[in-house]
Amino acid sequence: MHHHLATRFGRNARQISGREALDNETLYRHVPAIFAREAHDSRSERYVYVPTIEIVEEVRREGWFPFFAVQAVPRDGDRLGHAKHMLRLRRDGGIGKPEAAEVIIVNSHDGTSAYQMFAGLLRFVCTNSLVAGERFEEVRVAHKGNIQQDIIEGVYTVAEDFPRLIESVETMKETKLSRDEQTVFAEAALVARYGEDESPVRPDQIIAPRRREDVGQSLWLTLNAAQENLIRGGLHGRRQTTDGRIRRAQTRAINGIDQNVGINRALWTLAEGMQRLKSA
Repeated sequence: MHHHLATRFGRNARQISGREALDNETLYRHVPAIFAREAHDSRSERYVYVPTIEIVEEVRREGWFPFFAVQAVPRDGDRLGHAKHMLRLRRDGGIGKPEAAEVIIVNSHDGTSAYQMFAGLLRFVCTNSLVAGERFEEVRVAHKGNIQQDIIEGVYTVAEDFPRLIESVETMKETKLSRDEQTVFAEAALVARYGEDESPVRPDQIIAPRRREDVGQSLWLTLNAAQENLIRGGLHGRRQTTDGRIRRAQTRAINGIDQNVGINRALWTLAEGMQRLKSA
């Protein structure tokens, strides 16, 4: 089994993904935060503490399995065991299909976040997971009351959106963009990534596909090229320094969980907006 596991360690993230569901031993080795036995000592008595692994056990019994897990590696070492983490759950392996719908769970035990659940989609060709945008169900469960039950319900609430998610993807695959429309998409994607700062790369670089299968003019391929290029970084560009000189630069990968989810959702929302314009 181990040869299927892909581990990428960014400077500030530890992650593990597999073609088969991840067992507890594998999870423990790579993402210890989900096993934290008690809340970080900064939390009050009222904070209901449920180790994420208990949630994993519960959803496994319901037939949902983790295929991917990542945790932040905080600067503050004593929070390592309580760091923010993200799990992606699937009902079946989705093998033989080009995509699989997922429930994505984000949590931390140091009080920095409630449990958050989103609908997501994994493309097997690149193992990058898209997180669906604003129009899809998002569930937040605070650390109080009957957390376990609320989270199980949340998983099902998010999963109710799966058919709509798949339909959305099929429509994007059939939607062709002109070169100009692709450029507009890329420009908006760069704003989502760099905000007001000047982007170090050109729009056409962002939508340049990284593999043969992704060559094409569809909205779906454009979205995926942009997502992968932004998340993985490594594009060569140039930046202007404060004293006005031009320096070569390479774009950075996105390792932070919140930033990853944020960019993903922005791109998804952008793609759905474009879809609506095209079909109007």
